[in-house]
Amino acid sequence: MPVAFAIGLSAVCTILWEGWPLAVVFQRMNAGMNIFSFLAIPFFIFAGELMLHGGIADRIVAFAKNLVGHIRGGLGMSNVVACTLFGECRARRSPTSSAMGAVMIPMMKREGYHADYAVNVTTHARWSACSCRPATT
Repeated sequence: MPVAFAIGLSAVCTILWEGWPLAVVFQRMNAGMNIFSFLAIPFFIFAGELMLHGGIADRIVAFAKNLVGHIRGGLGMSNVVACTLFGECRARRSPTSSAMGAVMIPMMKREGYHADYAVNVTTHARWSACSCRPATT
């Protein structure tokens, strides 16, 4: 069973068990989705995709490969450097993951790295890219 259906089924069971009126349920759902800050999530992912298809991500990868690509394991290190640079440009983790993952994972697989290793390096580089700056609220 897909996760979305399991969550939806558990929500419906909770609503029926508690006996909440449907009008209240729909009002609460609308109020929960009507939060302005939730718009940032798809827009940051869209910004990452624009940077990927606009060529900025490729230029960042080329720059990172020039910095550390000559060292043994340099493609993995250039993945970390590129994710750090891209994370600093976007200041968020989601676009870094979508854009750099789309560029670096296939490149690492072409160079002979295992897919698990490529994904692991990219996700950990994504988390380290934004962890060096202080948290903002």
